[in-house]
Amino acid sequence: MLKTSLLQQWPPKYETNYVPEPNEQYWFKDIETASKEELDELVFFKLKNVMNYAYEKSDFYKRKWDKVDFHPNDIQSLQQFEQVPITTKDEVRKDLIDYPPFGSNVCIPYSEVHRIQGTSGTTGKPTVFSFGKDDWERIAHQHARIMWSFGMRPSDLVFIASPLSLYIGSWGALIGAERLGAKTFPFGAGQTGQTEKAVSWLKEVKPTVFYGTPSYALYLAEKARELGVDPKEFGFRILFFSGEPGAGVPSTKKKIEETFGGICIDSGTMAEVTPWMSNTECEHRQGVHLWQDVVYTEVVDPQSKKLVPYGSEGVPVYTPLERTSQPVIRYWSGDLTTWTDEPCPCGRVYPRLPKGIYGRMDDMVTVRGVNVYPSLLENVIRRIAGLGEEFRIIVTRENIMDEITIQCETLGTLNDVQLKELLSKELKKDVGIMFKIELLPIGTLERTQFKAKRVIDNRNFKE
Repeated sequence: MLKTSLLQQWPPKYETNYVPEPNEQYWFKDIETASKEELDELVFFKLKNVMNYAYEKSDFYKRKWDKVDFHPNDIQSLQQFEQVPITTKDEVRKDLIDYPPFGSNVCIPYSEVHRIQGTSGTTGKPTVFSFGKDDWERIAHQHARIMWSFGMRPSDLVFIASPLSLYIGSWGALIGAERLGAKTFPFGAGQTGQTEKAVSWLKEVKPTVFYGTPSYALYLAEKARELGVDPKEFGFRILFFSGEPGAGVPSTKKKIEETFGGICIDSGTMAEVTPWMSNTECEHRQGVHLWQDVVYTEVVDPQSKKLVPYGSEGVPVYTPLERTSQPVIRYWSGDLTTWTDEPCPCGRVYPRLPKGIYGRMDDMVTVRGVNVYPSLLENVIRRIAGLGEEFRIIVTRENIMDEITIQCETLGTLNDVQLKELLSKELKKDVGIMFKIELLPIGTLERTQFKAKRVIDNRNFKE
């Protein structure tokens, strides 16, 4: 039974010095192994509070909801929550333009803003996130709690191999590890020569945990081998990732675990709904858990915006349950996933995404009636011996039909004819159609120290 206090205080206050004993499996056993009814009660308690708070404090949500004659009191049960209007990235961007520089959704005085983060703005106006000190501490706490679920402990040393910049992922990993009591090594990435330096430092310092993107981990391994170092020498026992779907792709997960000798953990939602680690695998690695009491996640039909049944595909919609500085209610992700409520060996009650986040609606290409996602192709390419780590997907449009050319690097262990035949056969088996294939010498495709750009879209929609 859940403690009564959990249903009496919002936003919650957490003991700043609390850490379970190292042999404890759960951070909060009462919540993580609660019955579905108990968890739903806690989630709805938080939802009601965050909706009422947003209506009272956020000009953005007051205007948005009044415009469609919606009030938080209209929602009397968790089942009715899907009636709440969706929030989109375009709405947030327009609000930032109309109410510069931070938008009208900041619910605390400017003097109480503790951290400002944001997006790079590569696909439009940068999105600004404002965090109060209390929010920042709750984010650190929840990240620590979730890291605990995949085996991190205070004795660990965490190597953070992603840019320490506007990108919220690095900071969430850093403050979560610090709150858990682990030692941190915020090495960063992106500067010329940084990866060569990383190889040298890793050999000396021997961190036990790695955080970054899957692409960068594989690039780091490639660079280590060039320098005569086996990546297993680094000694990672856990590697956890965000920013790309690769850690949830079976062949990429297997390649990372075989390369480094540690377990590969998939995680991540969106910067806008931080704490972003609310979608994270446990140590059993059977898909990411949805930590529903941290960020309530619905998987909905793209058209109706209503919940899809377990076992079905849909778009995740997120509502952080403890944010006061900049609340987000039913935020549309644009991602694609399938969810299940089948039990996990870890005993946690949360639903799971067995395949993680495997695509985005705007990345999907329909070729001869078949929906194709980059992660689906990645799973085939990464399991074929003779191909390098890097690949690109070139999308073109001939008349009204989209066509895909896959560019891969060859290691030279098989002749090109054999490799093309093998890749074509495996792609046909997994995807159901044939693709154009272009083999390139190893080292041809650009490497990344952050998120890989796999899809090059050369379609001209104006023609």
